[in-house]
Amino acid sequence: METRLVGLEREVIIAPDRPTVLIGERINPAGRKRLIQTLARGDLALLEREARAQAAEGADVIDVHVGAPGIDESAILPLAVQLAAEATGLPISIDTVDADVLEAALKVCPGRPLVNSVNGEERALQRVLPLVKEHGAAVIGLAMDEEGIPKEPEQRLRVADKILARAVKGGIPQEDVIIDPLALSVGADQQAALVTLQSIRLIARELGVNMTLGASGVSFGLPQREAVNDIFIALAIAAGVTCPIANPRSARRAILITDLLLGRDEFALRYIAYCRQAG
Repeated sequence: METRLVGLEREVIIAPDRPTVLIGERINPAGRKRLIQTLARGDLALLEREARAQAAEGADVIDVHVGAPGIDESAILPLAVQLAAEATGLPISIDTVDADVLEAALKVCPGRPLVNSVNGEERALQRVLPLVKEHGAAVIGLAMDEEGIPKEPEQRLRVADKILARAVKGGIPQEDVIIDPLALSVGADQQAALVTLQSIRLIARELGVNMTLGASGVSFGLPQREAVNDIFIALAIAAGVTCPIANPRSARRAILITDLLLGRDEFALRYIAYCRQAG
């Protein structure tokens, strides 16, 4: 199953038998005071630098999220997705929980973007999926609903199946729905990563869809977060994740090594090229 995203200069194909696609996560004001301050006054220079840096570090898709207190998301997000697309040439992941803001961003985003995201709540399905269909985008479906994030893998599968069914019923091809089984901190629950990995395997087996994952959530509150994230990403890719959302500066090597070991890097060319570039 292939999901096709298109940027101004590059097309990206997401599929289980292809190299892992890396969605860059760093355009996100959460915990980043300077980025919040610059976006709040309408200055997108730092955002542009982050977009360019992530592209140089190996991101295949750029996630753009600007929602935070003090930021006029309705004004900034459309500008931000245009700027990130023009600065990198890569496909864009439009990241917002506000359907009106999403609609405005979809109208100006070039290429074929990814919508991040919709969940299993009825209100979200009714508002977001028609926008995805209208603009010919792909969409991330979060395995959560009105009752929150399920604790059992079978329940996350149930929510994922609901989102997929509703999308297909609304005219969105199955291959354009990417499921996020959701990662929670193992610092708060030692079983959290295991449940996520079990969910990934179950969804891969039962639905066969592409999957993403905000991988850094697993290490929240822990020391040496990058090391924890990298190993978790490797386990998640082996289980069935095809396009993790991560920091390319730290995750790119782990992803390339995982692809190499899973037989997705012919003659190790991509890994060797990365090592030569990194010095």
